[in-house]
Amino acid sequence: MIESHAPPMEATSDAALIAKSLDEPDWFSVIFDRYHAAIHRFVASRLGDAADDVAAATFLAAFDQRGRYDQTRPEARAWLYGIATNLIARHRRAEVRGYRAAARARGRQDAENHDQRVAERVSAEALSPELARGLARLSRGDRDALLLVVVAQLSYEETAFALGIPIGTVGSRVNRARRQLRSALNTREDLDHG
Repeated sequence: MIESHAPPMEATSDAALIAKSLDEPDWFSVIFDRYHAAIHRFVASRLGDAADDVAAATFLAAFDQRGRYDQTRPEARAWLYGIATNLIARHRRAEVRGYRAAARARGRQDAENHDQRVAERVSAEALSPELARGLARLSRGDRDALLLVVVAQLSYEETAFALGIPIGTVGSRVNRARRQLRSALNTREDLDHG
């Protein structure tokens, strides 16, 4: 049980909480409380209905792997997004099916900024057919990097850590994904206005 003489939770680093949880597992519940809503939103934006199960599996995996957590990283956010992204990969076929279904859906709302369009409409329910089709066509690596940067709002450094790749690779993947999506959206706009 968490003792009352503990420091304020907001002042305790994730690394310290994870270390404490090795001897007193209840401390890991603070990590869950801090990050569950954000991880759930991210998973829901990619998998829809499977979000509850995958978000729960993310924290179960994190709890099981907490002994291997890099204690030099005070914040566990990128680590948790990395675990979630790996679990999403297991559900990739469902994710791509969701994007393809959204691509067949009607309607599209234009936005001023490409990144804003991606961030606002990346969940399967809100995707334009063109954006959904474009996301489904991206390679897994490009899609994962883009969605961690745009939807989860991780920095390139955090995304690199989450995916276990060099930061330069993150930049390449995000830029390539943005180019491909921009092309997919512009092609459709050309057809609409032609």
